[in-house]
Amino acid sequence: MILPIVAYGHPVLRKVCDDIAPDHPGLKKFIADMWETMYHSSGVGVAAPQVNKPIRLFVIDTIQIVDGFDEEEKRKYATEKGIKKVFINAHKIEETGEPWAYNEGCLSIPKIREDVHRPENVRMRYMDEHFKEHEEEFDGVTARVILHEYDHIDGKLFIDYLPQLKRRLIKKKLDDISAGKVKTDYRMLFPK
Repeated sequence: MILPIVAYGHPVLRKVCDDIAPDHPGLKKFIADMWETMYHSSGVGVAAPQVNKPIRLFVIDTIQIVDGFDEEEKRKYATEKGIKKVFINAHKIEETGEPWAYNEGCLSIPKIREDVHRPENVRMRYMDEHFKEHEEEFDGVTARVILHEYDHIDGKLFIDYLPQLKRRLIKKKLDDISAGKVKTDYRMLFPK
């Protein structure tokens, strides 16, 4: 089932989410719904709070990004393979490497894209959909997508990294999103 994406301004997007147990009600279906919602919305990741669930869960598929790289990007990110994974109860262990800029967007903040600086690498501890624990390091675009989705489960948004002047310049667009004055190809849930 395709779930509505929560729009900027909804309080669930600012909540630090809770860990879940393997017996979390309807978890298998919820994960399937998240994948379906992400692909339907043309996203590369989606976090549970973006579909109105304040739990520490997100899904990403960076294979589609890597497969879509142009020749220059292929040279720049030559080692990137991309991944498709479920992250449950994820906790960041360490960020390393030089921060680099990449133009980010967010399904909850449609029609706004801005350069965000994030570190090259991230080490994460998380559980997969079978509640098997993993500790892995990710780099490049995959690390960036993980950090973006991880921020969602910690109540942060990519716009929080923007300089104050840039945030003031996009305030009207953000207010319009909160008010439901935005058109998307996917269903959205706006703040009341």
